[in-house]
Order: sequence, then structure tokens, then C-alpha cells
Amino acid sequence: MKRIAIIIVILFLPAFFVQAQLKYLQDVKNLPPHPRILLFEGEEQQIKNNIAADQSRAKIHQAIIAECDRIIASPVLERKQEGRRLLGVAREALRRIFYLSYAYRMEQQEKYLRHAEEEMLAIAGFSDWNPSHFLDVAEMTMAMAIGYDWLYASLSETSRGKIKGAILDKGIDPSLNTGYAWFLKAKHNWNQVCNAGITYGALAVYEEMPELCKLVIDRAIETIQLPMNDYAPDGAYPEGYGYWEYGTSFNVMFLSAIEKLLNSDFKLSEAPGFMKTAEYLEHMSGPFNLCFNYADNGLGGNLSPAIFWFSSKLNDPSLLWNEKTYLQSDRRFTGNRLLPAMMLWGSHLKVDNIPAPKKLLWVGQGVTPVALMRTSWTDPNAIYAGFKGGTASSNHAHMDAGSFVMDADGVRWASDFGAENYNSLETKGVDLWNSSQNSQRWQVFRYNNRAHNTLTVDDQLHVVKGYANIRSASSSPDFMNVTSDLKEIYDGQLSEAVRGIAIVDKQYVVVRDEIKTLDKESVIRWTMLTTADAKITGSNRIELRKDGKRLKLEVAEPSKITMKTWTSKSPNDFDSPNPGTVLIGFEVKVPANTEITLLVKLIPQSAKKTTAKIPALNQWPK
Repeated sequence: MKRIAIIIVILFLPAFFVQAQLKYLQDVKNLPPHPRILLFEGEEQQIKNNIAADQSRAKIHQAIIAECDRIIASPVLERKQEGRRLLGVAREALRRIFYLSYAYRMEQQEKYLRHAEEEMLAIAGFSDWNPSHFLDVAEMTMAMAIGYDWLYASLSETSRGKIKGAILDKGIDPSLNTGYAWFLKAKHNWNQVCNAGITYGALAVYEEMPELCKLVIDRAIETIQLPMNDYAPDGAYPEGYGYWEYGTSFNVMFLSAIEKLLNSDFKLSEAPGFMKTAEYLEHMSGPFNLCFNYADNGLGGNLSPAIFWFSSKLNDPSLLWNEKTYLQSDRRFTGNRLLPAMMLWGSHLKVDNIPAPKKLLWVGQGVTPVALMRTSWTDPNAIYAGFKGGTASSNHAHMDAGSFVMDADGVRWASDFGAENYNSLETKGVDLWNSSQNSQRWQVFRYNNRAHNTLTVDDQLHVVKGYANIRSASSSPDFMNVTSDLKEIYDGQLSEAVRGIAIVDKQYVVVRDEIKTLDKESVIRWTMLTTADAKITGSNRIELRKDGKRLKLEVAEPSKITMKTWTSKSPNDFDSPNPGTVLIGFEVKVPANTEITLLVKLIPQSAKKTTAKIPALNQWPK
């Protein structure tokens, strides 16, 4: 077993020096025997009891076992890199090994053990786990750690040695290299995922190098606080829905493992906003489970094992409302590599009997403030509106401050493109991860403000370092609303810019902008992306049709505008073609030093009352 110099140095540090460096694990000596990560020996029986008592858990258990039978018919994984990433292989490794290890512990069938062992030996033989993109190392290390720990007693001595050596050499070792371990200073999902993965490795091979492993775990407890602090104050996750599922799920895997093993999470879960974040994810899904997919995120909602952890910790079954819907569908969920964790968390929760949430409006301040409102949790035809502020300078962000989505009558009318394909852009040489004002990132069609449901002034980009807050909000049933001050986003373009969105009388949505120009005439573009068929039907009206339903976009103010549609096909060869979408809205010329209101009504076919007077934003209920 080879070790690079940095491991040798740490290995031979005097024990008293190592102890002096520890902030959290000074009193930890030995860990319990294997298995010790998440599920101790003998705890399988409780899972079996839960399966017998809850139809939904039985469904997931059977899905995992059936998927394992498909996995063992597949050849073992190979080291095939896509662009600069080995992440696809690492994620599949975690899925396979977690599933197979679970299946063996629950069913005690040799076939699951043997294939998991074959997968781990193949991965141990990889030249490396691609430390230049450290997420790959983290997920691979977590996969190997779970397999090594859960299957320890049944693995041969030779296999144990190879797997343990790979965890140390290809997982923990590169995490000590400052060139790779920049994630320790990150405030986003990289920190959460990488710290979780490497900690699992340290927990698995603790006996081999206890002092080193304590340093690694202690380091993780200290540095994972950086992204956890960004849930403050209300739980809104800066990077959006899909990255919540990534970063927060691995954060929960980390907390669950250390708390179970060390009888403490070292007050990490007390980070402001962290335990509120399950509500954020729940409210981010609309009436028919399409999420508010701002930033680099996909559209579809999905089952989240981490929500079971939050629901159990908070003793709030209503947090599982969306999970109940997913579990009652025909979906299999076996693409989720952390699915077995659902079987471990919230064992006292009966998924088949979950109450609906009570709040119809959820507001989260923070790095990326959002407001999420709906007219009902139980009606799939309910109106739903998601609205965001924030800044384009945060991780994975777009120029989309002031943007919104809207559902009504079972259709998403106002949409968001969401993510673009990273590897495709990188392969074509796009400077994707530079978020400075003049970066090539903002030439990507899906990323700039012209393709989002917001305002564009004189065809200029939003100001990257600008920040839009949530200024006020109200859950008034007749006028549920949110307002945001967008002035910083238009610094040097407008002297004032405030946007408000409201659901009026539970019938329709209004978007009201109050702006003031600088000392020059400006052209203001109001844009909304839709997947519906769009037709301009008047001087201030566009009709949308989709799935046999209709929605009318009506501009109530100002009276003189130019209704428009814009193509969603980019002239750039590196952009996706975006079929089945169109940008709709209007343009208006506004004289210098002029205050103007833009008032748009989005009226679903089902709306009955649409004539309510819409007051100025400073008169909206708060």
C-alpha cells in the first residue's frame, strides 16, 4: 500500500500534537465495530418491522431489491471519464454499492454480497478517482465506505485490504492536498458533498489510522459549517431545488452518521435556518410536482430521502406531503443513489397517512430569497407562483432576479429553462464558471436575463453584483403577494425598480413593476418564457394554449406598448436548441426621468373574477 508524503507526515505526528489540533473529537478513542455507519448490527429487524407496517416503505424495499437483481446482471463499472468528470461513474458506484449492501443486510443472499465485492475491487483498481474534480472522489469514497463497513464481516481479508487501501490512497489522501481540497473553503454543495464523502471514508477505515481519521472528521465538522450558515435565516437554499437535493442530502448523510456514531452532531443542526430548509424544498414543488427550477436546476420534482430525516427530527409528518404523492405514483425512484437511506430515517412515520401542510405562502430570505405561494395543496389545478430575488454572483446562479414561474389549471404557463449541459459547454470552450460581469458565461442563452421572466433595460445584462431582496409579503387569501426591490440589479440602467407578484382572489396572477428611468429614454422589455402555443390577439393581449387549456396574458398598464414574441433558439453554436418554447411579452419606450407602472394580468381559463383594482405596490397588504 503506497502513501504519499503528506500521509506519512501525519501518520507519524506525535499523538499529543494531533490531540491539540482537534476541536471536536479530543475525547474520542475507539469506534464501535463494523457495521457502524448509519445502521448498526441487528437494526435490520426494525426496518423489516417498518416494511411490514407501511405499504410505501414496502414498495421502496421491493424496488431496491428488484433493482439489485438488475445490477448483478450488469458488468462491473469501468473508469470512463466524460470531459473533466468521472462523476457519472462515481454516482453509479454509490448507487450500486449502497443498494447491494442494503439488499445483502436485509436479505442475506450471497449474490448481492459478491457483486458488491466485485464492484468495489474494480473501483479499487482504478488508477485514481479523479481528484481534479473532487466531487468524483467524494462520492466514490462514500460508496466504498458504505460497502466496506456494511459488508465487512463477509468480505475476504484480501478484499478488505484492497478496498481499505483504496479508500486511504484514492479518497482520504488527496483530500489532504490543498490543491484538491479547496472545497473546505467553499460555501456551496461541493463542501457538503466532499466533506460527507471523505468523512464516511474516515469512519470506515478508522482502525487503520485513527489519529489521521480523527483529524479528517474534525476538519469536516469545522468546515461544513460554511455552507450550513448559508441556509440562514429561513432555510432557502441559494443554489435551488436540484442542488438542495445534492448538497443538503449529503449534509444530512454526514449529520446522521456522526450523530449516530458519536452521540452528537456538535450543534451543527442548530445552524440558523438549517432545520427550516425542509419547508423550502416542500414549497418549491407546484401542484403537479413541477419544481421552481431557477438557476442550474432541472424541472421535475422527485422523492427526497433527506426529507424523512427532517420530518423525523422535527416530528412534522406534513413535510412528507410531496413524498406521499410520489410514493403513490407508478414511479420507481431507483435512479436515486441515496434511496436506501429513506428506509433508515423516520421509522415511526407512516407515509400512507400524511396530512397536508398548512401554509399557502412560504418566504425565505437569504443569499437567494424566494417566495412560494399557492391557492391549495390538495387541488392539482391550483394556482402556484414562485418568485425569486438574489444575485447572479452566487454559485450556479443565472441573471434571473425578479423572475417567476406560474402554474394554473394543471399547466405550467410561466416557465424557466433551468440548467444547460455543463459538459457540452465546456467541451466547446465556454468560460462557464467565471461569473464576472463580462464573462462568457452570460453569453449562454439560458443564463442571461433576456431568457428569463424578468425585465431587460436597453438590451443590457443585469448587474452581476446587484442583489434583490424580498421587501414584503402577505398571505392574505384575497391578495397573497410578495414584493422585491430590484434597484441594484439595474444599477446604471434605472433609478428605481420594484416588482410585485400577487394571486388575486384565488383567481389569477398579477405582476406589477414600478420603475423610474435615468436621464435618458430607455426601452424596457418585459419577458415571459412559456411552453404553450402563443398568439398575439390584441394590442395588449396574448393568448396561450396548452393541453386543451387557455391562459390570457393582458397588459393593463401602460396603454402604449408593443406586444412581441421572441425566438428561444440561440444564435450560439454552444447553446441547446430549446424546442417547444417561446418568449412572449412586450416592449415600451419610457422617456427620461419618468416613473411608469407595468401591470400584467395572467388570467387562467378557470378564472371567474378578474376586474379587481390593483393598487400601487406600497399599498399591497404586508
